[in-house]
Amino acid sequence: MYRIQVAVLCLVIVFVFGMALNVAGQNKSDTKEAVEDMVVPMGIIVIKPDPSVEPKRAPVEFNHAKHFTYDCRTCHHKWEGNTKISNCTTSNCHDLLKAPKKPTRYLAYTKDGIKYYKYAYHKNCIGCHKEIKVKQKNMEMLSKTPEKEKKVVPTSCSECHPKE
Repeated sequence: MYRIQVAVLCLVIVFVFGMALNVAGQNKSDTKEAVEDMVVPMGIIVIKPDPSVEPKRAPVEFNHAKHFTYDCRTCHHKWEGNTKISNCTTSNCHDLLKAPKKPTRYLAYTKDGIKYYKYAYHKNCIGCHKEIKVKQKNMEMLSKTPEKEKKVVPTSCSECHPKE
């Protein structure tokens, strides 16, 4: 009986070391490049316009970590998952720095309008936050959440762009 236990223990040890050597033996240059390219910012990211644009409001302090529950492609929709993420205005997606003709109603932008970086941010951020507020309101009615425990997402200008 003792010999069987020793044999099983030896097999387990060989398996564990074999897996460790397999992982360690992977092509280090590929792994190193992937790790260097994949840098996820933690904390606050300041979102501000291109230096060539004169801002009308204060920059937005975006808490990136609070948004980790969402798929990265929700915001970075052109990202392939294995490359460095480009800035919206340099990714040939939202590279229009001057506002096009105003939309007929708020957040009802034309295809050309969404190329304007500011409209793209507002449509994505405010649109998502408004959806969350509706879901929260529906949940509050069901759960009778106390007022002080309610989670609030910003949807007004001054909530995202604080007075300087």
